[in-house]
Amino acid sequence: MKLEELSAAELGRRISAGELSSRGLVEHYLDRIERLDKAWNAFVHVDAEAALKEADEVDQRVSQRDQHLSPLAGVPVSLKDILCVRGVRTTCGSRMLADFKPPYDAAVVERMRRAGLVLLGKTNLDEFAMGGSTETSIFGATKNPWDAACTAGGSSGGAAASVAGGLAPLAIGTDTGGSVRQPAAFCGVLGLKPTYGRVSRYGLIAYASSLDQVGPLAHHAEDLALLMEVIAGHDERDSTSLPAEVPAYAAALAMPLAGLKVGILRSQLDSHGVSDEIRQAVKLSSAALQALGAVLVDIELPHAAYSVATYYLIAPSEASSNLARYDGAHYGYRAPLEPGEASLEAMYCRSRSAGLGAEVQRRIMLGTYALSSGYYDAYYRKALQLRRLIYADYQQAFQQVDVVLGPVAPATAFRLGEKVGDPVQMYLEDLFTVGANLAGIPAISVPAGQSAAGLPLAVQLQGPPLSEARLLATAHQLQHAGFFMPRIANSI
Repeated sequence: MKLEELSAAELGRRISAGELSSRGLVEHYLDRIERLDKAWNAFVHVDAEAALKEADEVDQRVSQRDQHLSPLAGVPVSLKDILCVRGVRTTCGSRMLADFKPPYDAAVVERMRRAGLVLLGKTNLDEFAMGGSTETSIFGATKNPWDAACTAGGSSGGAAASVAGGLAPLAIGTDTGGSVRQPAAFCGVLGLKPTYGRVSRYGLIAYASSLDQVGPLAHHAEDLALLMEVIAGHDERDSTSLPAEVPAYAAALAMPLAGLKVGILRSQLDSHGVSDEIRQAVKLSSAALQALGAVLVDIELPHAAYSVATYYLIAPSEASSNLARYDGAHYGYRAPLEPGEASLEAMYCRSRSAGLGAEVQRRIMLGTYALSSGYYDAYYRKALQLRRLIYADYQQAFQQVDVVLGPVAPATAFRLGEKVGDPVQMYLEDLFTVGANLAGIPAISVPAGQSAAGLPLAVQLQGPPLSEARLLATAHQLQHAGFFMPRIANSI
């Protein structure tokens, strides 16, 4: 079996046993990136010398039996280019931060390095994580390894493509409204959005602070579990970080599904725009869970229909505030002024117009409008009230069931260019994912076969706060039983 076809957990076991070196493994993935990524554009920055140096250091730590090492020690991981790495360009896919080199590491980077994981490179994303197709990036779109004419999803499209194409066994993305789960679904990999506050946001360049969450992507549930054990946990530098103990996620994977109550959202399956293949994937997944001992229960989320409208008021409002700092004076790109222009206002306008793309400007304007005097109560406050109702819907649902099963996206990966000119259609891609962010609950995208066209299908599992262990165990049991086994898109 080729190295890229092995799970990250197995790779870690071989490194620990001395059967494989981290350096050799990193060289293997660097070679695949060099050969294959020209077609996919998953990575925006790869420093082979730095990665190999890290790998050598980990090999030495393994030989010394360093007790701080994770079972994933020596395994390379890709990182979404919205998380800070000291001295490494961190752009958020934007001209505004094209030359930004952070003076510190993000919390997740610190934790992964302490545990012995090797940073392979930075992956592509929609500008400031605002998009669903990675087409708003200054580096150009990331292409789907299963079909290069299709999107890899967004905003963590590069992260998902890096795993799907066997360019990295693990990836770290971020999820504000579905940005881990949707690209994971489009690329046929697992993607977990943890409970809000479960993973520190320190060093994550903010889009919408009450919604953003760091999450892992991989081919195997065991890999996600082991990576979550590394990156989860309280961080006093993040005021929203939860002071909750990190469970042994990997040990909980064998949790039996007998008696598990699975909520089925029939209304989502009947929603306009949901493809027949996605409906069938949910039905097959529910049947598979039932075969493993789960009990199916029909449920409803009465206010789910308002989730997209609620999200696209709250998230842009927070973005309007968070991105106000990028004015060309305090932070970010400064545009040259035309002859005769000398005012501070002109510099602000030119710098923000040139440094920020159309989609980011659209969301900033939408958020600024919603927060403005005379409109705050009608829009932003109303959205916050609806958010509370959406959260209450989930609370009520989890009194009846343990997890909720439904679609991730209405259809499989769409073609590049198909929706980039129609913001409403692009926003509707988030119809089934934004609810988990608004409620702050965990959710996972699980591969569920392939479409007739050969594109990945996926389903979503959502659970109550801090139920990541249950979600990972459910996904693991599906894989372990032989349902929807992981596959590399291009194992050559």
